[in-house]
Amino acid sequence: MTSARAVSRVKRLLPKKTRVGHTGTLDPLASGLLVLLIGRSTRLSRYVTDLDKSYTATARFGAVSDTLDAEGEITALNTPFPTQAAIDETLPAFTGDLLQVPPMTSALKREGTRLYDLHRRGISVEREPRPITVHELRLKSLDPAEQTATFELSCSSGTYVRTLIADLATHLGSGAYLTALRRTSVGRLGVGNSSHPQNLDQQTLHNHIIPALQVVAHLPWVAVPEGESRRQVCHGR
Repeated sequence: MTSARAVSRVKRLLPKKTRVGHTGTLDPLASGLLVLLIGRSTRLSRYVTDLDKSYTATARFGAVSDTLDAEGEITALNTPFPTQAAIDETLPAFTGDLLQVPPMTSALKREGTRLYDLHRRGISVEREPRPITVHELRLKSLDPAEQTATFELSCSSGTYVRTLIADLATHLGSGAYLTALRRTSVGRLGVGNSSHPQNLDQQTLHNHIIPALQVVAHLPWVAVPEGESRRQVCHGR
């Protein structure tokens, strides 16, 4: 289910004209947590979008993809499957504050055109590296028979996991592309407390609504007294 369809599903369970927005789309290949904002909470979109995120990512080694995932054109490489020791030794180089070049299949714009639109036309352009932070990156499991490795990571908003894994594979003298990606948390919100949109009814939706203040509890705040001051703040003045 796409992010837009998830929003549409929730809207149908709410009173007409209720605003609903998501806080960062999931790639078609990806699954997991999608945080939706309802009503006045949609004003908090940029603060929720900027929260750190956690993922579980599975990659197939010994091949590369022009989209860095299984949706693209796959090219096999004649490279050995990396050992656990080699991967573990490489992980620190991809942890901490990094500079990352966004993929051509991203939604970023170049002179008003989305990079993925340029990619579809066979055009590749230079992209400026962007600062990211990988707080934690660890190897969860290896499957030599399937040539796959599964990683768990937490990172700053704006991190492209498929690029991170592809760069890690290159560092290992191989190549890799994502075969699965699951977002497990956004800030303090975990996928374990979520519900699939297809399973939602009005009662289930009500049970999964979280107070906005709880979601942005990490932000500094100030108490505004009743009266004219509060009215001005509520109107963005």
